[in-house]
Amino acid sequence: MNKYKKIGLSALAGSLVAMSASAEVSLSGGASVTFTKNFDSDKMGYGMADSITAKYSGETDGGLTVTTSLELDGGANASSSFDNRSISIASEEMGTITFSGHGGDTVMSGWDDMMPTAYEEVFAVTKNKSDAATGAGNLVIAGQTANNTWRYDSPSVGGAQFSVAYISADTGTTAGRISSYADMGIKISPEAVEGLTIGFATGEYDKSATTLGLDHSTMYATYAYGSFTVGYQSSEIDGPTAAASDESDSWAVSYAVSDDFSVSYGQHEYEQGTNANAQESSGFSASYTMGGTSIKAAFNSTDNIRTTASNDEDSFEIAVSFAF
Repeated sequence: MNKYKKIGLSALAGSLVAMSASAEVSLSGGASVTFTKNFDSDKMGYGMADSITAKYSGETDGGLTVTTSLELDGGANASSSFDNRSISIASEEMGTITFSGHGGDTVMSGWDDMMPTAYEEVFAVTKNKSDAATGAGNLVIAGQTANNTWRYDSPSVGGAQFSVAYISADTGTTAGRISSYADMGIKISPEAVEGLTIGFATGEYDKSATTLGLDHSTMYATYAYGSFTVGYQSSEIDGPTAAASDESDSWAVSYAVSDDFSVSYGQHEYEQGTNANAQESSGFSASYTMGGTSIKAAFNSTDNIRTTASNDEDSFEIAVSFAF
């Protein structure tokens, strides 16, 4: 039995050596443990990293870099051990085209919160009690996501980069959408103002036969000076009625105490349609790295979760990870 194992491993090693002449194969994962409490009455929960991402990358004769990425995830659904997966085609002159079978970001979803933080977004940990089983979290304006997403990111020209994403109408989604979805965005880091980044993104889709033409948009700015980074972001959903139109605003500041220790504080407010109860979140994050060990923590508080009056919760997450 042991001899067969040795032969199999030798054959695998030989095949990897042969491929390395024209392509690169890599495995990445993490060794980490998290301690989480989602709401006041909840008991502390524990978790660990349970995924490994395999990447196969090579360059064609035409100079294109092609990369396939597959994530093996212990938490994936019962019908498959794969979770996030994508293929990208890139070159310095063309930029990058990415097709994500699962787990890909559109421009709006990738830019839903661009505020500086030492660890987590201020609305990322707390969940509504009634949604705890499904994992539904706080409200955030993030466009749409679904399987089979196309995205293009241009090369940076003079500090400016353009991105566009598309999801066809027949991919299916649980977020509520009857049309295709497309968004685009541009972010600029002007060479004349070191440390400043400004971004804008917008997308459109039809939610239902009675709610057509939902426009999502976001605008943000961050500025880094010395050890400080500050940011502000404003997002909105412009719907056909006041009840279908939402707004959110957030700001944050982070401070690098040293090369190993950083802290941050931020606030986020979400106004949903004509609802009088705005969801208000605030949070403090910290991260510390020593050798190959990192400790990160987020302590968040949210009032009127999902704009439900008096649905107020505190939460925290502490993560210990190891790099080797």
